[in-house]
Amino acid sequence: MTIDDDLLQEAKAVALASGRTLTDLVEEALREKLARRREGRARTREPMPTFKGTGVFPGVDRNDSAALLDLMERSDAAT
Repeated sequence: MTIDDDLLQEAKAVALASGRTLTDLVEEALREKLARRREGRARTREPMPTFKGTGVFPGVDRNDSAALLDLMERSDAAT
């Protein structure tokens, strides 16, 4: 494993200041990072709030911003 020199020096300083080994510090950081990653996967998506309706129009992909913009522009032109 290759670690950036500046990052390694900072990690060594933190380990020394806390009276721990560099290995302990790296293991703890890796455990924390992996735990956050697992927690991120475990989160459930909350439903998107809707107002004056029952949800998204059929066929609308909220992840396609260009299509949403096109739909909104067509809706504005119709009103």
